[in-house]
Amino acid sequence: MNNSGVQEIYYSEMKHTPIGPLTLFATGTGLCQVEFGDAATSCNRLERWFADHFGGAALRESELQLDEFRRQLEAYFAGELVEFSLPLDMRGTDFQLRVWEALLDIPYGDTVSYKDIAVRIGNPKAVRAVGGANNRNPVPVIVPCHRVIGAGGQMVGYGGGLGIKETLLQLEAVRGGALLF
Repeated sequence: MNNSGVQEIYYSEMKHTPIGPLTLFATGTGLCQVEFGDAATSCNRLERWFADHFGGAALRESELQLDEFRRQLEAYFAGELVEFSLPLDMRGTDFQLRVWEALLDIPYGDTVSYKDIAVRIGNPKAVRAVGGANNRNPVPVIVPCHRVIGAGGQMVGYGGGLGIKETLLQLEAVRGGALLF
């Protein structure tokens, strides 16, 4: 928070990744948002989200504040990192937070179904709600919602588009059907 009581959120754009530009947003606590796209578009698109989840925000561009986040993502894209060790500041409902925590348990290179996640969080009938929580994951790639596929092994739904999901799974050398974790 700054002196006026507004949450400071730092951002930095990664212009060149295998999935196109990414814009990273972090509070003093941790990474709070990863957006597919350039910084200007992402900042405009997230204005309402920041108001809803932080009561407003003062956005500050800062390579320094996001250096470690960028470094780990670059290592992931280079195939040198299989598990992130980044502090997160995720904002969502209790249900969403449980789903996102379960996503963090999916090992690199594995895939699971939406049903697997629903069972994992103790609510096996919540398959559609798990899909909705996946869609609202504020930190894709780091919280690996791309590793969740349809029950029959088919590619379904991804906030960044199926092409990005397929690229991430290919990067992790995932081939074929769902694996349980």
